[in-house]
Amino acid sequence: MAKKDKKKKLPTVHPELAGFEMNIDSLGSITSTLDRDQLNAFLDKHMPEDKKLKPKENEG
Repeated sequence: MAKKDKKKKLPTVHPELAGFEMNIDSLGSITSTLDRDQLNAFLDKHMPEDKKLKPKENEG
């Protein structure tokens, strides 16, 4: 039996991140098509606060 060719399907992404790609090369270096500061600004705007990272009120 012959193997079926898999077509590379692009994932659906938020319109602000259109064209965003991340790759890891053979040395383990991460390359991205979007600037790190732009990505962090997007995540700060769209991701909710993490409850685990907030200090508790009774801790002091």
